[in-house]
Amino acid sequence: MTLLPGLRAYRSDDRAALADICVRTADNGGDSRHLYPDLDLMPSIFAEPYAYLEPDLAFVIDDGTGRAVGYILGTADTPRFVTEFRKRWLPLVEDRYPRPEAPPRSPSDEMIGLLHNPERMVLPELIDHPAHLHIDMLPDWQRKGYGRELMRAFLAALDAKGVDGVHLCMLTSNTPARAFYDRLGFTGIDVPDPGPVSYLVRSTAADL
Repeated sequence: MTLLPGLRAYRSDDRAALADICVRTADNGGDSRHLYPDLDLMPSIFAEPYAYLEPDLAFVIDDGTGRAVGYILGTADTPRFVTEFRKRWLPLVEDRYPRPEAPPRSPSDEMIGLLHNPERMVLPELIDHPAHLHIDMLPDWQRKGYGRELMRAFLAALDAKGVDGVHLCMLTSNTPARAFYDRLGFTGIDVPDPGPVSYLVRSTAADL
């Protein structure tokens, strides 16, 4: 067991902690429980499928007791991930979250629509940066250097797989997150009709 806080690989028994971190950071970096009353919804879209489909690219910050308090996860190949998401992940959750038959009427409806449209993640502008990631940390563990540590581990894992570039998608209004990504060498890239989000890219090989 970890005795001091620090980085380690994701384990299957981290699943509940992973979901909790996702929920507590899913509202533009803050707690999302007031928006999405079903606490499994956001993790089912933005966290658990990555740990399920590509666990070798999932890393956590352990608080020293075995509990994960932050994570980074993602995929080395977004088009392949989308295929696997539809083939292997969606069947596990679509009974609980059926495809919407009407226009969204709530934030949860909007998210369920995203769940059923993984193809939205494939954009031709990102072809040179085929990997993508999600990184989240509980508030008390932010601004302590752990985010950089997570990113370093993730980029090294991608580089070892021969992946040259990675991208991420973030709400443009989340200016603290953008400042963090800027410090880590991410730069913006234009895509058509991005809506409320921005896309950022960087090389996997460059030092942090």
